Amino acid sequence: MIQVDSLTKLYGNSVAVEDLSFSVQPGEILGLVGPNGAGKTTTLRCMVGILRPTRGHVSLNGHDIVADPVEAKRQFAYMPDEPRLFDYLTVREHLQLSARLYQVQDGVARGEALLEELELKGKESALPSELSRGMKQKLNIACGLLHSPKILLFDEPLTGLDPMGIRRMKATIVQRAKEGASIIVSSHLLHLLEEIADRILIILNGHKKAHGTREEIRIQVPELAADASLEDIFISMASQGDARPAGGGSVPPLGS
Repeated sequence: MIQVDSLTKLYGNSVAVEDLSFSVQPGEILGLVGPNGAGKTTTLRCMVGILRPTRGHVSLNGHDIVADPVEAKRQFAYMPDEPRLFDYLTVREHLQLSARLYQVQDGVARGEALLEELELKGKESALPSELSRGMKQKLNIACGLLHSPKILLFDEPLTGLDPMGIRRMKATIVQRAKEGASIIVSSHLLHLLEEIADRILIILNGHKKAHGTREEIRIQVPELAADASLEDIFISMASQGDARPAGGGSVPPLGS
């Protein structure tokens, strides 16, 4: 599972994320929502060890990302919004490298299955320069899934995908949750999160605004209709301005 406690990231006197706490259970998909600059990517980068938190703790399947970074990093796959690929490795060679790094014994079979699942068949010998933006994203995700991690962190996973690719990627994410993975999906595509996420975490100005199911969050905006979409809820909350509650504390998660 994922456990984040009082996560804070400061850049000098500038607050990127402050006092953020939440958890994601095995089999759960958490949708991470916020406008540009809200602190979503900073949160994910602190969680995976790219950035060191100023304060707070991140535990991934019981391993602290600061105190026990090597074991913590064995637990997850992080798929950033911009694919990071090697210019001179083919699609298949990327998968082979991932298998070696994570010591995956049946890496060939898993790689072939992922090529099929993510619709990369026929591109095995292609270099990144020969792939579309969507294909690069698929390869990036395939490499992350190869060692069957129990924690998956996606930052805008559908960027560059066509409608068929979007449908396939949604199915891939949901299937991993059914298999017991704890998953965070950060996306501006609110209709996507509405379809697949069990809970939503809304961040504004580096602070938690709301955390819960869509219905639990909607209750915080009583002026909205009962069937209000996640987009309606988010826009209403974002228009209220600063997420910090009176007294400077954090907003408690709903339904916890």
